[in-house]
Amino acid sequence: MSVERVHRMSHAVDAAAPAGVLYALVADTTPWPLFLPDTVHVERLDFDGATDRYSQWAAVDGSLGPQLWRRTLDAHHRRIGFRRERPAEPVTTAAGAWTVEELAPGWSRLTLEQDITVAGSRSADVERVLDSARAGAKAVLGRFGAFAERWQRLDSLRVTFEESVRVQGPAEPVHEFLYRVGSWPGRVAHVVGADVTEERPGVQRAGLVNLADDGSAYTTEALRVCFPAAGRIVFKTTRPHPLLAAHAGEWSVEPDATGVTVVCRHDALLDERAVERVMGPGTDLARARRYVREVLGRESRATLEPAQQYAREAVRSLRPV
Repeated sequence: MSVERVHRMSHAVDAAAPAGVLYALVADTTPWPLFLPDTVHVERLDFDGATDRYSQWAAVDGSLGPQLWRRTLDAHHRRIGFRRERPAEPVTTAAGAWTVEELAPGWSRLTLEQDITVAGSRSADVERVLDSARAGAKAVLGRFGAFAERWQRLDSLRVTFEESVRVQGPAEPVHEFLYRVGSWPGRVAHVVGADVTEERPGVQRAGLVNLADDGSAYTTEALRVCFPAAGRIVFKTTRPHPLLAAHAGEWSVEPDATGVTVVCRHDALLDERAVERVMGPGTDLARARRYVREVLGRESRATLEPAQQYAREAVRSLRPV
């Protein structure tokens, strides 16, 4: 009986940021869709103050799927241990730890250690898995380091809000309208084109052609994960609005005794380099945030209104003549 070898790797990045900032970026998974390009959605499933378990929907090797992780958080020592549950073949175990070390005032080091075993230890499988793990580690460390060095500006770059509408009717037709994003052209005012593919039920890639305020067209591309039983659709725009570096969010249909509330939540990150190019010289971040809030809010309302109308029509069609 062969024993699988444990492959240990360690990578690190130094950043001009306080140690607490680096630790917080790794510990708080909520904004990861904004920081990590391959991550579409993260949802905490359990947390007892010291250990947590979360689901991370990420695009890996061109395929979007969930990964389950369990972590132990030690804020005092700035260490987070992790282990993946049910890793994808040929990986049999994937575990490790994040640690943050203060090098000097305002300078810190973030280290990622990984322990990986591969079924059968075949050289081709091992090489492919380790190459992917190395590339992923370096990319994630680079992103966390870059965002940590901008920690004093992150709040001014982030735009978080929600829009909602009340519908006097059932939840199912509302969710159906939001799910059928390919039918939006001609029904949603700012959408003039849509190209939608569904890798498997509930996992969509959507390209939308949108009209800007000046009548010009721009394209956005998004990954969407749909949870019909929960009335939720989470999304991340992989090609966001020209002013944004990242944009993620969620549509949710929340029923109660008299109808449903339909909510669209947005979490976006401004692209500093694009602000003056798109909005003109001298534009500050506050004005850019207001503009993004206005544009995304208007587009959300423009989608919520026909969803509301679609639900009303569904109710009328069910009434006896």
